[in-house]
Amino acid sequence: EHTLLRNYNNGIFDKDFACNKHTIQHDTRCKAFSQNGDLIKHLRTHTGEKPYQYSQCYKAFSQRTTLISHHRTHSGKKPYQCCQCDQAFSLNISIIYHMRTHTGEKPYQCRQCDKDFSQNSDLIKHMRIHTREKTCQCNLCDKAFSMNCYLIKHEDTHWRENISM
Repeated sequence: EHTLLRNYNNGIFDKDFACNKHTIQHDTRCKAFSQNGDLIKHLRTHTGEKPYQYSQCYKAFSQRTTLISHHRTHSGKKPYQCCQCDQAFSLNISIIYHMRTHTGEKPYQCRQCDKDFSQNSDLIKHMRIHTREKTCQCNLCDKAFSMNCYLIKHEDTHWRENISM
């Protein structure tokens, strides 16, 4: 474990590393940082620390700005409005994703079959088809599926079986 990461976990920073005037680097495989605050945010991706908790739903966040954005989802405020269809969103990222429905932009591409997706999460779900990874398990039997929609269809068969009995 790198000294800076260990010191960060103890809440102590080595003065030579913490100085904002030069590059701070805690691991050669990770990013380099010139600002101490940016390093702290990055280290939280490794430690899992989430010091900002929303009292209404108890969801926790690693960054204060993410907590503030999350608050808007509870407050009902939707400051980001689509100029094409007047749909409004509480988060900036949501309108970015939404705009892709109008533009047809699909920046995420499967390297195995060249299928395009508008969101990275959809590409990740799609990749399960190629890897045969089955993360959605039925609670009533041992069957597992690569996508939740397939699990829901399968669970309907259990429901129909119970009705016919």
